[in-house]
Amino acid sequence: MQPADASHDPTPEHAPSNLNIANALTVLRIVGVPLFGWLLLIDDGQDVSTRVWAWVAFALLMITDRIDGDLARSRNLVTNFGKLADPIADKALTGMAFVGLSIIGVLWWWVTIVLLVREWGITLMRFVVKKYGVMPASQGGRIKTTLQALAIGGYVLPFELWDNTTSDVLRWVTHVIMAAALAITIVTAVQYVRDAVVLRRDAKASAPSPES
Repeated sequence: MQPADASHDPTPEHAPSNLNIANALTVLRIVGVPLFGWLLLIDDGQDVSTRVWAWVAFALLMITDRIDGDLARSRNLVTNFGKLADPIADKALTGMAFVGLSIIGVLWWWVTIVLLVREWGITLMRFVVKKYGVMPASQGGRIKTTLQALAIGGYVLPFELWDNTTSDVLRWVTHVIMAAALAITIVTAVQYVRDAVVLRRDAKASAPSPES
């Protein structure tokens, strides 16, 4: 238990402002999604040079995900806005990537549909249970995001950049990573639903009864 001194006072005046560098990076990631999508879809993804630039844009935007989280924790900039906006930024970026990759014929549509239903379903659930409490990203969720990012990066960067043997190896490695990402995506979805049920139940149990 933390000491009840002024430095740990949970009152609003001690809460960090939503206008901070961590949240700014999160918003930047959302704003950068259309640029990434445009680069990925130019010429139906057939232009190698723009695909490379799409990979660069995706990599830079994903780096902001790591930086904003580290800044928020190290500088005590964690806010409820950040807890909600950060997953949304991730979903927008990876969602654009999944849809774009399916449009250009690199990723199977059924994989994209399963992933998007899970991602946006859990995001919607976060909003529904927000009145009971904020559900932060779990360790499993962070692993899922990392695997998805690696798989997306592998698909966005054209395999044509390499010789046939290297291209085949990289293609299968990317398939394996995506399979692992898909598996943990489903597992963490079940965990989040369970956590939401517990959060709602505990909040109702601790709420004062009408009689009191």
